[in-house]
Amino acid sequence: MRALEIAASGMTAQQTRVEVISNNLANMSTTGYSPRRAEFADLHYQQLVRPGTINAADGTVLPVGVQLGLGVRPTAVSVMISQGALSATGNDLDLAIEGEGYLEVRLPDGRSAYTRDGSLKLSPDGLIVTSDGFPVEPEVTVPADAKSISINAEGEVYAYFSDQVQPQLLGQFTLAGFTNAKGLEAMGSNLFLETAASGASLVATPGQDGLGTLRQGYLEDSSVDAVKEVTDLIEAQRGYELNSKVITAADQMLGATAQIR
Repeated sequence: MRALEIAASGMTAQQTRVEVISNNLANMSTTGYSPRRAEFADLHYQQLVRPGTINAADGTVLPVGVQLGLGVRPTAVSVMISQGALSATGNDLDLAIEGEGYLEVRLPDGRSAYTRDGSLKLSPDGLIVTSDGFPVEPEVTVPADAKSISINAEGEVYAYFSDQVQPQLLGQFTLAGFTNAKGLEAMGSNLFLETAASGASLVATPGQDGLGTLRQGYLEDSSVDAVKEVTDLIEAQRGYELNSKVITAADQMLGATAQIR
């Protein structure tokens, strides 16, 4: 009774889909979050009668054959990369990326990670860091006596002082792009790691080489579409229920077979 295993694989697939949807809905308010989508493929087939098999002495071949599928399997959980809406915060250290690209941050072990979460902060030493305290690359330090800072679309960071008319250039942020951004490895905390699938990072000034620009005082909202996610959730729930009914029907058929005298 192959239907038992086939339906079980279908239930597992729909469960995976519900888990992905639940993670999307949980991150509806996460800055810069892009929704994920579960993708599936059918399993291999048992070729009971292969198409094209010679069926008669005159060379007549079967046009279709008998191929029985053995279920479904997950193939990927891909990121649906899209620009989220920009929300004004008025905070000098909040940055939104308009277009493609990621801010590069340095992890404690020396590796580089990448994020679109531009809710930056100041460390006790005046270094511009992420909410988790990781410094943004290239490092920019704000003097303690700075009255305010300004960050333009190209990432240049200027500080204003009470005793100076002209602002002082402190440094310039860059953005990193990837040939296949969907191949980045998510590590949580809105951070991604470079992988062989993503390709090497291509670092450039904001606004160049196809990268986006920076907007100070804004944050990028999550791009999760709640209506679509709920619709997909209902569809996955129905698919799970239908597969469970197949298992019930197969069990009843096996029961009827066992009762034959």
